[in-house]
Amino acid sequence: MRASLIQIGVEEGESVESRRLRVASLVRDEAGADLVVLPELWTTGAFAYELFASEAEPLEGPTYEAMAKAASDAGVWLHAGSIPERDPDGPLYNTSLVFSPDGELAASYRKIHRFGFDKGEAVLMGAGTELVTVRLPSTTVGVATCYDLRFPELFRGLVDAGAETIVLSAGWPERRRGHWTLLARARAVENQAFVLACGTAGTHAGVPQAGHSIVVDPWGEVLAEAGGGEEVLRVEFDAGKVGETREVFPALKDRVLGVPGRA
Repeated sequence: MRASLIQIGVEEGESVESRRLRVASLVRDEAGADLVVLPELWTTGAFAYELFASEAEPLEGPTYEAMAKAASDAGVWLHAGSIPERDPDGPLYNTSLVFSPDGELAASYRKIHRFGFDKGEAVLMGAGTELVTVRLPSTTVGVATCYDLRFPELFRGLVDAGAETIVLSAGWPERRRGHWTLLARARAVENQAFVLACGTAGTHAGVPQAGHSIVVDPWGEVLAEAGGGEEVLRVEFDAGKVGETREVFPALKDRVLGVPGRA
């Protein structure tokens, strides 16, 4: 399986429309890949809270249209990162979009764990409630977003739903880059799954981004890792390794749910 993680540089001074056109072109350049992945909230920047409301879109808005066409033009499965979604009947959501190679929406995922504690995304956006998986020809993908990475229960749920590859889009800050790498490897090892984690470069509202998008195999080995700037991280891997790993080291079968002896 050939995957391309496009680590977009989000800088002040570039309009959302200009970035949307630029990113669509970057996706088209990855024709020949099986899967292309974009970061979280790349239209605005994950920490540009003041832009969430003004740049929020309906699910089938301009970013949806541009990414659907780019996926179709390139003939790739596209995890188009996430957008600030405006639900006409509810709050804003941090919503990821996944398109098939014919440009059809295969899935959308509203981020469950919102970052910010009592400010920022945590108060500006609603929380999703549903886990999302997507069946690709060679693997079942579980979808997660940024802060979700800190919550292993979500990933266990994705594995129970059949996920073999976890695709995570993020806008992860540079000051916690050590956690980014550690947690990506931990989620891969404990779930015996591939983890493809795509972040952003640049600075979001004064917050330097970590970059360092990463692909980890089911044994926790790093197959590829980006640097700190805008780049495309390309990697080829055997999706069948998940089944082989789970067969030769069947740790998931030994899971004990709850504490023995307690109701």
